[in-house]
Amino acid sequence: MQRVGVIGAGTMGHGIAQVCAMAGYDVVLCDANAEVLEAGLAKVHANLQKGVDRGKVESEVMDLALSKLSGGTLAEASTGADIVIEAVPEKLALKQSLFSQVAAVAPSGCILATNTSSLSIAGIASTLDDPGRVIGTHFFNPVHIMALLEIIVGADTRPEVLDAVKVFGERIGKSVITVKDFPGFATSRLGVCLGMEAIRMVEQGVASPEDIDAAMVLGYRHPIGPLKLTDLVGLDVRMHIGEYLAKELGNSAFEPPALMREMVAAGRLGKKVGKGFYDW
Repeated sequence: MQRVGVIGAGTMGHGIAQVCAMAGYDVVLCDANAEVLEAGLAKVHANLQKGVDRGKVESEVMDLALSKLSGGTLAEASTGADIVIEAVPEKLALKQSLFSQVAAVAPSGCILATNTSSLSIAGIASTLDDPGRVIGTHFFNPVHIMALLEIIVGADTRPEVLDAVKVFGERIGKSVITVKDFPGFATSRLGVCLGMEAIRMVEQGVASPEDIDAAMVLGYRHPIGPLKLTDLVGLDVRMHIGEYLAKELGNSAFEPPALMREMVAAGRLGKKVGKGFYDW
């Protein structure tokens, strides 16, 4: 692989574009919203500059990454690409539509990778003539810091596609795990269940968000508590994932608590709006 297209320049998309460019890939980042695209490119520059200032990124790496990264349209991100990664909202119809558009202009051998954290890979691929080139590449926020890449193999995903994405993941500096296409995969299924229970504990007055998070960070060595993580991901995003998993798995442990629904309705969505379980 040499050329990567990334669709969606939000929190996840610009991070994916950054790590790919840092690894030496030619990257075209696109977004339907021109302002979001410009903001995403600016955030990549800011992240790299911060890394240089802190001595964690060599200036040569920053220069290489910026020279390899450009903004463009969906067609420009797809044409000639070896892999196209979508990082758009968790809506099945949206992801299906995007991949249909990509497949119309991308080379026949181009891998179509979805950054979904919960949706079925087979479902996303179901509208395509060649579902065998679709695979899940679940990155974690912030992409340029988190070491994990969860690869999800759909029922029709070809073995050579999996092999290529494993090599890709290693080249961009990620530790790779491979899971089957099952609701919630490995990470969302465990993480969302823990997060919902933590919210129920706040709802029941068991302890404060700070103390619940401290229990998991200090007692179980988690790098971040489940409530702070929910703020980072977005309460609305996690609520929708919880609803999906509760239905698909038939397990009420994933059902969003009333407190979560009230916070989402009130616009307390977490870090992206400045207020959730914490003030940001």
